[in-house]
Amino acid sequence: MEYNTSQPRLIIPEYGRNVQKMVDYLSTIEDREERNLQTQNLIEIIGNLNPQIRDVPDFKHKLWDHLFIMSDFKLDVDSPFPVPAKETLTEKPLHVDYPTKSARYRHYGNVLKDMVKHCMTLEEGEYKDRLVNAVANHMKKTYLIWNRDTVENEVILKEIGKLSDNSLDLSKVVLLDQKDLTRAQAPANKRNNNNRSNRNNNNNKRKKFKSNK
Repeated sequence: MEYNTSQPRLIIPEYGRNVQKMVDYLSTIEDREERNLQTQNLIEIIGNLNPQIRDVPDFKHKLWDHLFIMSDFKLDVDSPFPVPAKETLTEKPLHVDYPTKSARYRHYGNVLKDMVKHCMTLEEGEYKDRLVNAVANHMKKTYLIWNRDTVENEVILKEIGKLSDNSLDLSKVVLLDQKDLTRAQAPANKRNNNNRSNRNNNNNKRKKFKSNK
């Protein structure tokens, strides 16, 4: 009995050992025309064994690339696509810098902070006043997610002032009461609960129908 631990490592384990053996066999075929024919057949076999690959754009190109990779780039056949370079597999990915955004007021989220910055760029007028008022109330609603007990209006006004470098006129801001903000979320939660209840009732009816059969 052969164990996987005693056999050569699979280059692409998703295809399995039988496919790897067929790839290894292709390199032993001396006649080039026969080798090209059997390679085409193996490409079709791999595609049939892995139908999910067909959903990938240009999947045939992907299969040919995988074939050369599994052969350790030693397979000499006429490919309809450029043969991938072995060096591409060892290239290091580009360095991704760690986010440098401040973690302060992160409970509001970056989108809300961007909205405050957008308000700072607007000209004075009714539209800006209404948007600032909406942003402030949204800040209060977001604050209540983390502190469900209570939130003072002065805290919200103070923090939006800090986020805007005290450049926004907050004298016209009217913050809603906590119960008004939470009531706006209640219908959505109620709908979700009703939908969940209806699904459970339907499932129970189906189970009862099957048991009666």
